[in-house]
Amino acid sequence: MGCFMENIILEMRSITKTFPGVKALDAVNLKVRAGEIHALVGENGAGKSTLMKVLSGVYPHGSYEGDILFNDETVAFTGITDSEEKGIIIIHQELALVPLLSIAENLFLGNENVEGGVINWPKTYSRTQELLAKVGLRESPSTLVGQLGVGKQQLVEIAKALAKDVKLLILDEPTAALQENDSAKLLDLLLEFKAQGISSILITHKLNEISRVADSITVIRDGASVSTLDCRAQSISEEDIIRDMVGRDMAHRYPARKNPTEEGHLGKTLLEVSNWNVWHPEAVDRQIIHDIAFNVHAGEIVGIAGLMGSGRTELAMSLFGQSYGKNVQGEVRLRGDVADLSTVPKAIKSGLAYVTEDRKELGLILEETIQTNTTLANLDRVSSKGVIDENIERQVSEDYRKALNIRTPSVFQKVMNLSGGNQQKVVLSKWLYSQPDVLILDEPTRGIDVGAKFEIYSIINELADDGKGVVMISSEMPELLGMCDRIYVMNEGRFVGELDKTNASQEKIMSMIVKA
Repeated sequence: MGCFMENIILEMRSITKTFPGVKALDAVNLKVRAGEIHALVGENGAGKSTLMKVLSGVYPHGSYEGDILFNDETVAFTGITDSEEKGIIIIHQELALVPLLSIAENLFLGNENVEGGVINWPKTYSRTQELLAKVGLRESPSTLVGQLGVGKQQLVEIAKALAKDVKLLILDEPTAALQENDSAKLLDLLLEFKAQGISSILITHKLNEISRVADSITVIRDGASVSTLDCRAQSISEEDIIRDMVGRDMAHRYPARKNPTEEGHLGKTLLEVSNWNVWHPEAVDRQIIHDIAFNVHAGEIVGIAGLMGSGRTELAMSLFGQSYGKNVQGEVRLRGDVADLSTVPKAIKSGLAYVTEDRKELGLILEETIQTNTTLANLDRVSSKGVIDENIERQVSEDYRKALNIRTPSVFQKVMNLSGGNQQKVVLSKWLYSQPDVLILDEPTRGIDVGAKFEIYSIINELADDGKGVVMISSEMPELLGMCDRIYVMNEGRFVGELDKTNASQEKIMSMIVKA
């Protein structure tokens, strides 16, 4: 054990990185042992990604203070090519693949097998098959990457790292967009790499993943490394990690709230969906949603559980102005009246709001300010004769900034510069300003740290307490169990069960799914 402890492949000493007016990293230290999986955790905005950008050369030597040692050699990377030559490969949360190129072309893009100035395609395809076999993919090397699901694309990224003779693999939230089975496969792959002597740095918010695979954990808070935990030497609890991440105990992961059903305070029915059927937008003979029926009462949080691909998002988007699907059939009643949800503006006017699972692509205009994003769903309230009154808009966005505790110096800040948790609060502000009766929240805490999650949960509870109806879609079953009054279970486009808070459990939900 002592010998293993001394075998350090990476050491980052007193790394300090300053942006105008902000010290993003403050004397951070990080040691990674050879052949280990090292988890790097912290709240959004803590400095994890900045530290990895320093390591990989995205922020070049000279733009930060401190030293980096790799294999006992002081390194000074001026760009990402320098770090890759040493075998340090980073896989970002937003995958860097070209959808219209084949797997083989993506694997060797910028790293081509060239002989005499010409690409050797037989060698490229042969090597691609070897690499795909290592990550458990059976696809043809000529398959276009755009035809693969997110889970398989993630594996292609890892195969791409193997093509560059990786010695230290950095994965930034690799399972954020994956379903449980794909996440498990990816973690198993990291364990295989560990057995082969490859070191990994795993950035993740999912504490169950850390407990499953991590040998060591470094916690970063507010730009400083606050603790390094050795999972081999001692038992590390999730509570220990959370306390170091947020600087306080979180005895309760979910804010306390009375169950309106138990208390007898269940309000009137706000949303009632019946005989809801939806077909695929392109393959029009393929039915995606089958005979869905459900309801939501005032003051109630209703969950929809199911594996990725079960149709949860498709259901939500089809309800919200038929944003998804063709030949949409069925009836929706809002506050007892039949609602016309045939377009997004009509859905908003009827009192429905939809917080998308993809806030960066579909929920926000990243290049615009908090002020602009906050009022997007209800411009009529801040304009007169087609002209926006910027004073009203500023006041509205400022009110929501304070109410939702959006951490930013001003509402003129561009949304792209906010942490994930604060971006999600801006999305919520936008939809709250549309004055909905029912909010559909699709993966509302995806990619958000535990501290920010608690704040989002508190906002959701306040909405219910104010008499709103909330539909919550989540891939994290503990989240649904901790937040929801009732849970509908979905599988292959159908509801296969319903549970109330008192008798719901992960085992019952999974049993309903597998027996459907």
